[in-house]
Formats: sequence, structure tokens, C-alpha cells
Amino acid sequence: MGGINSAGRTSGHQAFRRTVLDALSADQQRQTLESLATLMRLASPSSQGWHDSAGQPLAAPAASLREQILNHTLIRRNEDPRFSAPGLPANRQVNMQLDETLRFKLRRRQLPDHLPSHWEVREIDARMVEVIVPAGTLEALLPDAQTPKVRAAAQLPTGFDPTALYRSVHHPRGLAMTVFGASDCLGASGLSWEHLRQQLNPDHIAVYAGNSIGQLDDQGWGGLLKSLVSGQRATSKQMPLGYGQMPADFLNAYVLGSVGSTGAALGACASFLYNLRLGIDDIRAGRRRVVMVGTADAPITPEIIEGFRAMGALADDASLKALDTLELLTDADYQRACRPFARNCGFTMAEASQFVLLMDDALALEVGADILGAVPDVFVNADGFKRSISAPGIGNYITLGKSASLVRNMLGDQALKSRSFLHAHGTSTPKNRITESHVFDEIARANGIDDWPVVAIKAFIGHSQGSAAGDQLVSALGSFAHQLLPGIPTLDAVADDVYADRLRFSTAAQPFNADAAFVNAKGFGGNNATGVVLSPAVTERLLIQRHGAAAIRAWKTRRESVRENAAAYLAQSDQGHYAPRYQFGEAVLEGPELDIQADRIHIPGYAQAVSLQSDNPFGRLDDEASTP
Repeated sequence: MGGINSAGRTSGHQAFRRTVLDALSADQQRQTLESLATLMRLASPSSQGWHDSAGQPLAAPAASLREQILNHTLIRRNEDPRFSAPGLPANRQVNMQLDETLRFKLRRRQLPDHLPSHWEVREIDARMVEVIVPAGTLEALLPDAQTPKVRAAAQLPTGFDPTALYRSVHHPRGLAMTVFGASDCLGASGLSWEHLRQQLNPDHIAVYAGNSIGQLDDQGWGGLLKSLVSGQRATSKQMPLGYGQMPADFLNAYVLGSVGSTGAALGACASFLYNLRLGIDDIRAGRRRVVMVGTADAPITPEIIEGFRAMGALADDASLKALDTLELLTDADYQRACRPFARNCGFTMAEASQFVLLMDDALALEVGADILGAVPDVFVNADGFKRSISAPGIGNYITLGKSASLVRNMLGDQALKSRSFLHAHGTSTPKNRITESHVFDEIARANGIDDWPVVAIKAFIGHSQGSAAGDQLVSALGSFAHQLLPGIPTLDAVADDVYADRLRFSTAAQPFNADAAFVNAKGFGGNNATGVVLSPAVTERLLIQRHGAAAIRAWKTRRESVRENAAAYLAQSDQGHYAPRYQFGEAVLEGPELDIQADRIHIPGYAQAVSLQSDNPFGRLDDEASTP
């Protein structure tokens, strides 16, 4: 797994450890804070010791920088300069009444292509003209600055800029986060991607990655769509780089060099699970052996935030003030903006990039992969008829019910009742706290569960849209590794309308030895999905059952060197040394280089050819005899 969100880096469970920081040992807290300090460019280690960003010696960075790190990770006051004084750049449309003639000068190339008929233009020189506008009405746009109505956001840790780590020329933020997240995933795997792909038919590799909205910042479709009205010029990159499947395209073209299956399934907040399902289905059907799955969303822009605010979905400043009867909001108030299953007023926008590497079990054992867990299935169901397209519906009862049934069938009744937990969508909207808790409580009742632990990490890292379930999945893997469930620190009290009879909520991290987690997503439009995630211990038991104890012992031997490689990568990353894979213009093939046969195509750079043999379940018609 690899990626980045407002809690930090995914690999090595850095981001997870940030969400359970107070429950860790003193040494683990120190390691977590030091690695975050390097990520945020607050400090760097060397053979002479630690130094701050100015190069001055720094003693005990974990202690001296602790408050700064805590205050500039997770949900906080939006640090984008556009959300500070004087406010969001805007224009106001006005009709000015001119009492007398208006004269002004400007460059010739700045003249509109179609001048109003009553304007007069006088040439001054080759470059400048004078414009004369007679008295009367003049329509114009005046520069303005709007006070932001929403200031809470879960941005990447302050100081971390993925575009600064490689040759990112006009890349939208989400795609730069894609390059970092996928590279982090490969590095943390401890496997050599070049060696791995040489062992496989190129068609046995797939990439399913995207996001829920596309790239809507200025480098993508956001800049393209407002270029005409803002007077800016559209670029050749904005159109192609704005597509929602572009994270997959970037991985194929610049990171993995894959020629296998590709694509993206977009399903609002459930997008990560939709893509995960594509990978699982491919592997279970035997079509692929390795699949990289992920999402990358960077929706903290004025336009996207205003769109969700207009829907009444966000925790805006006015609502937060009303919720706590405040006149002014402090930094501490913004940090408490997201309150799943408590009295709340809306979700907090976040950005994140999350990627996981899936393998079939035989290949994982063969290459000595370090197995973090298993995902046997993801269930997806729609809501059917509904009043509002954005309102919750009935599909989530089906997805969670199927997931609970699968865990019981695989692990037994006691594992479901006592050793599983729920990773709630937990957006912090009043509607979600009612509807999702009712889903949980009813499925618990149906399965005889009396005390089902609920985790809601959006309290820490906000809602990263299509990447939200990716945030939940990697957090679940962190819980398996550390045997800790993150608490809900903003939960002062469970709201009266929450169905909590059979659910367990906690404000602090709790020890828990889990066999399974349920990653839940309830997306706008009726995009419900629940993924089942099994712990590495349970996964190993299942592997022994399928492959035998001798195969598992041999796998563990091969795993030692892989773990050593992964540990070396993590040590470099914890010191702030990143080297994202970005292979622009390397080993480009366009067709003439291929060796094409009727049954195979050999691609230069791949040890194995692509088989053209097709699976034909439709039967065959014999050639009809020709008649004269």
C-alpha cells in the first residue's frame, strides 16, 4: 500500500499512527513525529544530527516540533492563501451609469475581438490604443474578494508538495499525488517492479485507478472551464489531464509501463471500492495476476467547496458557530469540524491518494510478497427509487448484509460477532449519522451482534471523496498491524437520533485484535459499497488451508529479503528522501517494433509474449461448403 493524506504517508502506517498517536509507545510516537517532520520539511537528519529547515541544529525534533506537526496535519483551518484575507478571488457583474465620456488606454492585443458598436478606438502607436466610451450604461466585471464561507479542510500535511518531487510540468495536483502514491506503494512492497513484470504475461497486469470528480483545479478541467470568462487562455494539457480515469493513464504511461487492462470506475464516494472490485473480479476470474488499484482526489478548490456548500453538505463557518453557540471560530474549532455520529452539521473536504497492490495468492507466495491482508469481495448495490439523487437509500443494507454473511461463511459466527469491526463512511452530516447507524444497527440485530465497534476516521482526515474508502482500507490494515482501533475524538456524545443500541463508539483509540473489517461507503447518487478486509493472521490460515504448511514456510523464507527491501525504502522515506517513479518518454513503443504472430505478440522489453488465444464460451460453427 502507498499514498498520502492529511495524516501523512500511507507506507509504514505513518498516517495510521498519526490517528492513534496517543495510544502508541513513547518510541513509536517519536518515530512517527520525526518522520512527519521530514515529510513536512520541518527538519532533516544527517550524520551530524538533526537540523531545522534553516539548517540550524535541532535537538529532540519530536518534542520541539510536536505541536507544530499536530496543528498542521489532519483537519484544520484551510491554509490555501485564497481562503485567507482578503478572500477568494472573484468578479462582480455591474451596470455602471457613465455621466460623461470615459477614456482609457490599453494594449492593442487586449481589445475584445467584438467591440461594442458605440465604442470608439483611436490608435496611439503600434502597440497601444485609446478607447472612448460615450456616456450611458456600461456593463463590466469588477474584481472582488469573497469571504470564504467554509474554512475547514483536511489538506496534505503543511510543507509537503508532491509536484516538487519529480518533473511535474503543469500537472494537476491529483495526478502529482497519483505519481507519489503509486511510487510509495511500489517502494513499500519491497518488490522490484521490473523483475515482477518480467515473470508475467504482460496481459496479466491491470491498473484500475481514477477519482470521483476528475481534476478540477486550474491545471485540469477547472482552469479549462473558466478560461473564457476569466480571460485566460486554455492550454493543450487541461483537456486531457482533466479526465477522471487519468490516474490510471498516468500509471500506465509514466510509472508502470503496463500494457494490460486499464480503466476507472467512478462511483462518487465509493469510487475506490468500485476500482477494488474490478481488480478482485479480474484476479478471481484468472484474467489478471497483479492489479494496482487506487484513487487520487484533490477537491479542495473554491469552486468545488462552493458547490458542496450550496448543497448544504459541508460544515461551513456559520453552521459550526451555530452548532457550538460561538461568535468566532478558533483554530481548535476548525480541528473539531468533523463529528461523525455526534451533533454535527456537514462534512469537511479533504484530499488524498491511496493505492494498493493486489496479487493472486499463488503469485504472492511465489515472489515472497509481504501480505498485509486479503480482500475476498466488495459488494455494490444501488438505492432504487428515491426522492433526491443525493439522499441515502436502501442499497447499503444489502451491501453490508452480504459482507457480514461472507465473513460468517469464511471465518465462523464468533469471528463475525466478536472479532470484526466497522469502518464507517461517517461523513458528519446529520442525515448520514441517522441512516448509516440504522444500517449498522439492523445488520447487527440480524446477525446477533450486540457490541459492534465503529471506526469513523473522517473525524481526523475529512472526506476525500472518491479516495475515502481507500483511506478507510489502509487504516484497517493499520489496525491489523497495531491491534488498535482509532477513536472518534470529536464525539462528545452520540447524537440522540443515532441508532446505537448494538454499536460501540469510543472517543479514544482502543486495543482490538480483529479478524475482519468492513469498509463502508455511501456515495451520492446511490453508490453503496462495502468491502470485506481480512487480517494477515486470518489470511495466513486460509493460505495454509489452500497451499499447505510447507508452501507457507517456503514463502516466509522468500519474504525475508522482500521485507529487508521494504524496510530500506521506509527508512529512506522516514528521513524525507523520496524518489517517485516518473519515466517520461522512456521505452516508448508505437507499433513497428512489435513481433506480431497469429497467436501472440511479443513486446520489446517484456520477457513473455502477450497471448492472443481467446476464451470462447459461445461454441463454433464449421465452415459451410462453398457451392458453385
